[in-house]
Amino acid sequence: MTSEFPDRAAPALLALDAAIASSGLHVENRERPKLERVIARMLQPGADRIDDAAFRAAICTVRRKPWGSRLMDLTRRAGQVWVTRADTEAAAITVDDPEPDDARLLAALAPVVQARLRAQGDTPRAAVDNIRADLFDGTGRVLSPGELGTLARAVADAFALADMDTFATDLEREESSRKDRDAKIEDTARARRREEVQRLRAWEKSLVPFSDVPGLLRCSQREALRWIAENRLPVARRVPQSNGQERWEFDPAELMALRQQIPEWRRDGTDSTSRAPIAPDLGNRRVGNAVIAQVAALDRYAAHFRTARALNRRITLVTGPTNSGKSHTALDALAQAESGLALAPLRLLAHEFRESLMARGVPTSLATGEERIDMPGSRHLAATVEMCPLNNPVDVAIIDEAQMLTDPDRGAAWTAAIMGAPARHLFVLGAPDCIPMVKRIAELCGDPVDEIRLERKSPLVAAERAVSLHELQKHDALIAFSRREVLDLRAMLLAHGKRVAVVYGALSPEVRRAEAQRFNNGDADILIATDAIGMGLNLTIRRVVFAALRKYDGNQTRDLNPQEVKQIGGRAGRFGKHEQGVVAVLEGVGSPSFIHAMLAAPPQPIEDMRPQVQPDADIVQAVATEIGSDSLFGVLVRIRRAVLRRDDPNYRLANMEQAFAIATALEGVADLTLAQRWVYAMCPVDDRDNGIQRLVHWAADHAAGNSVAPPGTGPLPAPERAERTELERAEKRHKRLVAWRWLALRFPEAYVNREEAEATTARLNDWIEDVLRQQSIRARTPRTSPFSPDRRSSPPGRRNRDAAPGGKRPPRKRR
Repeated sequence: MTSEFPDRAAPALLALDAAIASSGLHVENRERPKLERVIARMLQPGADRIDDAAFRAAICTVRRKPWGSRLMDLTRRAGQVWVTRADTEAAAITVDDPEPDDARLLAALAPVVQARLRAQGDTPRAAVDNIRADLFDGTGRVLSPGELGTLARAVADAFALADMDTFATDLEREESSRKDRDAKIEDTARARRREEVQRLRAWEKSLVPFSDVPGLLRCSQREALRWIAENRLPVARRVPQSNGQERWEFDPAELMALRQQIPEWRRDGTDSTSRAPIAPDLGNRRVGNAVIAQVAALDRYAAHFRTARALNRRITLVTGPTNSGKSHTALDALAQAESGLALAPLRLLAHEFRESLMARGVPTSLATGEERIDMPGSRHLAATVEMCPLNNPVDVAIIDEAQMLTDPDRGAAWTAAIMGAPARHLFVLGAPDCIPMVKRIAELCGDPVDEIRLERKSPLVAAERAVSLHELQKHDALIAFSRREVLDLRAMLLAHGKRVAVVYGALSPEVRRAEAQRFNNGDADILIATDAIGMGLNLTIRRVVFAALRKYDGNQTRDLNPQEVKQIGGRAGRFGKHEQGVVAVLEGVGSPSFIHAMLAAPPQPIEDMRPQVQPDADIVQAVATEIGSDSLFGVLVRIRRAVLRRDDPNYRLANMEQAFAIATALEGVADLTLAQRWVYAMCPVDDRDNGIQRLVHWAADHAAGNSVAPPGTGPLPAPERAERTELERAEKRHKRLVAWRWLALRFPEAYVNREEAEATTARLNDWIEDVLRQQSIRARTPRTSPFSPDRRSSPPGRRNRDAAPGGKRPPRKRR
């Protein structure tokens, strides 16, 4: 018996029994408790009877959830995988028959599904494409030709298309052809990869140990060792041994080709130890790793940038914490130069550099991965680091955020930019942590370095105690480390009347800037952000509050390090707006002493001082020519094995896992040149969003001579009604548009309709911005208020109250 309405429980029981007897409707025992509660709410005070219509309505209320599940089962059996739980629940609400059969339920579902299908696109084809994209995004589901035909007929019916069979048949045929193409691509890719691996293994099996070298060259062991030390005899492969030493292996074909040079080496003695041997012409013979390394020349990477090396470059290293005026110092020098270059880590910052120069009266063009703004007559360019032009000398260049040199994903781009920026005077800006690495790069380039060290313009202090959620004030920034946690915190604060702006990595630069503007203008009281605020974005933050002291870095969940706390916490206390910046931690997350320690910590020593490098298009082509292969997979395999020894004293190969994965997937796409494959391998896609698979489909269309249509927005509900899943879908579509526009700048003949893509991007940005601005967005509020002093639930990222300073839980005792 329910206790929710104790004064109505007995009348509800009597009313239920009477209604069952009167109506003749069958009620399961498991339904009775729910029906009693519904009837209790319906009864007027003092009444113990309800009429037949009310009883039927009560039964319908109780049975709607099971009807929704029944409809899901019926549609799945019929192959209608695009029907959603929300569709079936909306249909169940309209059913007023307490005992409907399957036909009645499906009849209620039909208009709901038809309305949603019509909302999926302006045309039947667009609707089908958007539904397929949503299924692929949400579950990775790819429709079979039969399922696609069923969907096509449903869409055609919703749009009242006259010839639905032709529409469906055409799509089925197209899907069958696409599946055949995908299967062929995969089969071809597998065969080509196998061929490249077999070729490499055959070469490895042909290698001989060092003990065979004197016999092959007809020399003494001592001579062979000396020639190896003089870099005359190439070691084809170095195999690490369990005792810490290496086993050297040699390619007999390479050795035999060098035998004719031995008399000259003996005459030279040790006079030419610094001169590397010229790679022999081996014709069609196997090419060894040492030759590949020499061709790639990544061990002499600085020399690859000929224009920069031809200049008499001078480097000024400007370091300091956040809010110390590094950019202002360098921009003043850049604005006074006849020509210049400003390189930023983010597209948003490249725009800010351009705006700063324009405000100083300097016409400036823009180049980022997916956009170009050409100013006629301009001799200044603002660009992202990866877009650094290497062949046009300028007077002054700026490279910002040099601490990114150690970033595992993008560090190689900073190496290339600092080594290759063709500027007579190069300003390198960064946190103090970057000083040793920048000096090492300057040494490898032979460039002199002078330093400017700046201090913060306003003090930065650590709060003495933790901050609870209800104590957050205007101009506070709350920092989490995942999109989910940011939106959970936002929902909590919105539910309690706070005005909130958000910034996280999945948002476009335009939306991030708009959200920052809302916060700066006072239209939002509190900013909730990830570490995406650590670079760029001028923010008037008074206090930074960490909602987590641990983050997932792509490999593991770990404590924040001093540089991260300083970079993010340093956003507090903007000069001219607040007298000081305060850095705090959210109550229950960890100890304030952790913040104190991180802010006071000296710069962390860099574990590996060798700058990261990776090949470019020229190097890829040179290696391909040397090994006689047009396989990007084969080229990258050889580069990974050959170009840099693990113990190379100067450089280390960057993480190229995504480029390698794309190259592997593209092996089966015919009619793409090696250069085109390399461009695709550099495309910014998110594999968590099936990005590589989508990229292969685009590349296959490109190779077949077909145009690649830009992604659409999909259905966009009214912003005030948008759910979190719809917001996430829009963010994913925006990322796809970024990749599409990036490719459109490089392959305009295949990626047409750039104007349409830019309009779609703007439409998505506006919609996302509107959704985030809506204070009435329906957000789930935790059952227990986070502002309640005796709450038991924890905010996102919250740990045990007895957590260690770094946010770690104390170790559990063994039972």
